[in-house]
Amino acid sequence: MSGVNKVILVGHLGKDPEIRYLEGNVSVASFPLATSEMYNKDGRRVEQTEWHNIVLWRGLADVAAKYLSKGRLVYIEGKLRTRTYEDKEGIRRYTTEIVAESFNLLGRRSDFESQGNSSSSADGPKTSKGDGEQSVDFKENDEDQDGLPF
Repeated sequence: MSGVNKVILVGHLGKDPEIRYLEGNVSVASFPLATSEMYNKDGRRVEQTEWHNIVLWRGLADVAAKYLSKGRLVYIEGKLRTRTYEDKEGIRRYTTEIVAESFNLLGRRSDFESQGNSSSSADGPKTSKGDGEQSVDFKENDEDQDGLPF
C-alpha cells in the first residue's frame, strides 16, 4: 500500500532564494518560508508563525532564483523530505524540508511590475489576470500534467 506525501503552503519568503550548483551543473535553490495563523488566547488575538525550509531543484530552482525575492507571497506545492547530514563536529543531524514541485506567485499586478517582470514579455511566465490580482504558475514537469484537477 502506498501513501500520500503532499504539502500545500501559502506564505512569505524569509529571504531571497540561495541557488547553488551541484555536480553535473544541477541547480538547487533554497529559502525559508513563513506561514502565519491567528487564534484567540485569553480574549486576545495571537499570531503564530511557522518557518519552513523550501528546496527547489533543476529548472524550478532557476525560475525561483529569477522571480522570487524576500517578502514575496507564494503558493507552494510539494512533499516533505527528511534527510540526515553530519555537522562540522561530526554529529549526525536531521532536517525536514519541503521539496517544491510547483509554485505560484501571488499578489497584485504592481508587485510583479515593480521588479521589471511584465506578463507580456516573450520569455516571462504565463499569468492569469482578474480583479487586480495576478497569479503566475510554475511547475517542474509541465508535460506530466494531464489537465485533471486531481
